[in-house]
Amino acid sequence: MSSMKTALTMSLLALAFSVGGAAARELRPEEINTASIASIGTEKPAPGDPDPAIVRLQVLLDRAGSSPGVIDGLSGENVDKAVAGFEAMNNLPVDGRLDPEVASRLEGNAPIVAPIVESYVVSAEDAAGLVDKIPEDYGEKAKMQSLGYTSVAEKLSERFHMGIDLVHALNPASQFAPGDTVWVVNPGPPRGGKVKRIEADRKTGQVLAYAADGSLLAVYPATIGSEDNPAPSGKHKVKGVARMPVYRYDPKRNFKQGKNDKVLTIPKGPNGPVGTVWIDLTEPTYGIHGTPEPKLIDKVGSHGCVRLTNWDAEELAAMVKPGVVVDFVTGSPAAPK
Repeated sequence: MSSMKTALTMSLLALAFSVGGAAARELRPEEINTASIASIGTEKPAPGDPDPAIVRLQVLLDRAGSSPGVIDGLSGENVDKAVAGFEAMNNLPVDGRLDPEVASRLEGNAPIVAPIVESYVVSAEDAAGLVDKIPEDYGEKAKMQSLGYTSVAEKLSERFHMGIDLVHALNPASQFAPGDTVWVVNPGPPRGGKVKRIEADRKTGQVLAYAADGSLLAVYPATIGSEDNPAPSGKHKVKGVARMPVYRYDPKRNFKQGKNDKVLTIPKGPNGPVGTVWIDLTEPTYGIHGTPEPKLIDKVGSHGCVRLTNWDAEELAAMVKPGVVVDFVTGSPAAPK
């Protein structure tokens, strides 16, 4: 990894929409708000369609401090890992399975009782600061003033921890113009507390944040290095936190992107290479940071660093201070068995 410069009736017309050429049904808010997570595994949605019960599960997990990453209504490893994280946080047997005890605790012990899906009025601020597109080439990125969101829908998807397809499934006819009322999930407020120690589990793709008393404060799905660019080993420490960091690309120190062979300064923004926050580590050039592609967390490798969704990285950054130990491990108590 290159070094940093520290740097709201609930009824809607049933419509169909197309995402990436594949038709997917509209989701009504009441389907999610009245869904039973106990039905997960017994009822199978169409391939690629978000499952209302899984959306509900993901939101409840997020509210409880065990992040599922992107809330998209799709089952997968990150959901299983979030269930395992919730089990570990509540001193339950850790297997990543949604058994009746886990479902009951998630529904009964939720820190907030707000509906899973709520209305939101798009503001003028939501439509400000957008860019036309984000180029792939770092040289082109370096020419931009900022690497902002490319649409209001994208901005709202990150604010509410949602996959962009789920945003459109809930709002198939919306133009997301200022004044429009749209439907979004409510993931609850960020976790609070003081993190004393962080574990980055390379085997399971998880980051675990512990308090001084040893209790587990939060669990996040993570991309931790890759085969070509492995993460560091052993214990390191948090050196500092940079929000909305610029990114210094140096092909000679770490990796080469495209034909770019010169040092480049990539501007700040949520679609920058390291997203909205950089937690700098004492191991030179390594950090814990956000990402412009939240749906790819723990799906593709990183250039050695620890990559989280922007919202998870921001939450973690607010709970750490310089000196917090970051331990790179293999096999954690929150791993599904």
